[in-house]
Amino acid sequence: MNDNILIVLCTFPDVAKARETGTALVESQLAACVNLIPAVESIYRWEGKVETAGEVLAIFKTTPEAWPRFEARLRELHPYDVPEIVALRPEQVAESYARWVGESVIQ
Repeated sequence: MNDNILIVLCTFPDVAKARETGTALVESQLAACVNLIPAVESIYRWEGKVETAGEVLAIFKTTPEAWPRFEARLRELHPYDVPEIVALRPEQVAESYARWVGESVIQ
């Protein structure tokens, strides 16, 4: 059942945009859940300079089958030119949670 879940990390410029995007993806059943972690500080290189910014980290739960539609919709909704969209496969997942994610996402 572990191979049926993707954990997707994505940063946003503020809580409002992260909440709006997360709500849209959960309402459309492309994600089962999203956790928003405010007050993340990011240090990154952009256009040749090192930048720092306060961001919000969103942690989405979806499925590999929904991934193409999830990623496309996330890109549409995201305000950044190059959004951080990183999908990870968890090594271990409680079976009941994996089942809930699968039932909550349109395959």
